[in-house]
Amino acid sequence: MVFGIKQARACLFPGIFISILLLSSHVPLFGLARYDFIFIGAVLAQAALVAFGVETRDEVLTLCAFHALGVVLEVFKTNPAIASWSYPEQGFFEVFGVPLYSGFMYASVASYMCQAWRLLDLDLKYYPPYALSVPLSAGIYLNFFTHHFIPDGRWILAVGVVAIFFRTKILFTATSRRRSMPLVLSFVFIGFFVWIAENLSTYLGAWTYPGQAAGWEIVSLQKFSSWCLLVIVSFVIVADLKHARAGRRS
Repeated sequence: MVFGIKQARACLFPGIFISILLLSSHVPLFGLARYDFIFIGAVLAQAALVAFGVETRDEVLTLCAFHALGVVLEVFKTNPAIASWSYPEQGFFEVFGVPLYSGFMYASVASYMCQAWRLLDLDLKYYPPYALSVPLSAGIYLNFFTHHFIPDGRWILAVGVVAIFFRTKILFTATSRRRSMPLVLSFVFIGFFVWIAENLSTYLGAWTYPGQAAGWEIVSLQKFSSWCLLVIVSFVIVADLKHARAGRRS
């Protein structure tokens, strides 16, 4: 129960972000574009979390990096030549037709990881060296772009994930006892819950997949595998940054 409570607490910013999505369709905006309302609300939420000491400035810099990586991916995916999904509404805070609030969806995953790391006192056992983890995460991120032009390598990358992280365990403390979980299993769990959040977000009109143009429907399970892989990229960046700052590995 304590583990579940701490997991929910780690989802504070993602929960706030989804609440802003919900509010954006049910409160008067007085001429402000809905996408702009979401962006401004997300920025104010981040500022409040820092002001109240919930997130540190170093963590915010990490979230900004995820925001940038996310927006770059969004610009590519929403390009008319690719059209993996779309943002049908207009707004002022956008770049190449992509609302800037979209980056907060990726930052939400990183925020959860940073909070969970602190709340559950996470540590890693048998974590692979940078020479393996960094190229793997870079390959996963690049595959989101390249699979539109060459064969999709996600399953090859998934095999690489299992091979590289097979021995890795994530250590955590919910109450007083130190417990562990296979890191690969945690990737699957996080990816599943992000997929659930994606279904809720598309239902609230955050963005639209081609199959949802005529009406909302459940997001394809293929996106579940995509989120599992993207979670790995997020985790590797967060873990390596924390290890580097602690001077634990070179």
